[in-house]
Amino acid sequence: MSAAIPIGDITGLVLAGGRGTRMGGADKGLQMYRGQPLVAHALQRLRPQVGRVMVNANRHVQAYERLGVPVVPDTLPDHPGPLAGFLAGLARCETPWMVTVPCDTPAFPPDLVARLGAQVQARGADLAIAVTRDASGEQIQPVFCLLKTSLMPAIQAFTGSGQSKIGLWVSQQRGVHVLFDDASAFFNINTLDELQQAQWAHDGE
Repeated sequence: MSAAIPIGDITGLVLAGGRGTRMGGADKGLQMYRGQPLVAHALQRLRPQVGRVMVNANRHVQAYERLGVPVVPDTLPDHPGPLAGFLAGLARCETPWMVTVPCDTPAFPPDLVARLGAQVQARGADLAIAVTRDASGEQIQPVFCLLKTSLMPAIQAFTGSGQSKIGLWVSQQRGVHVLFDDASAFFNINTLDELQQAQWAHDGE
């Protein structure tokens, strides 16, 4: 059985650099949920699972910095998607591994990183991503990704060729899928209506 990846060898990156198109252009990570910005919930979930944390953000950088974590903006122009965030994090990452989570999924599993790490080690893979299952079948969750920092050149080459689809890039790597049975833990808040509905559900508990 492969040894677990030491927590100190993993940097966690919360992805909050999107345009927030489906939220009417709002900065998603700073939207309030249960009394805190969404990004704060992600950080609280991630911190115990990794050695250090960072946030990828492109707007309101000072607001994110007030959370007491390093903030890394995209280096690619026009914020082309999650892979730009991956690159920004990898440029600052000082550990052999980096794990990414989005800012809009406040209840992702507390054992996410441990389970991804166990499988990536057991399979001798370069990255691991979460997979959930619902009535329509298995759903790949590529932004929940544990990857070797040595994959940075592969992302640079992919994005440098004009491509940006994270699912396609992941499919080209030596990766492993890790199934998580509780699909609800990966519920992500995409719109202001969903945010309000989630808040109402919490208030009614």
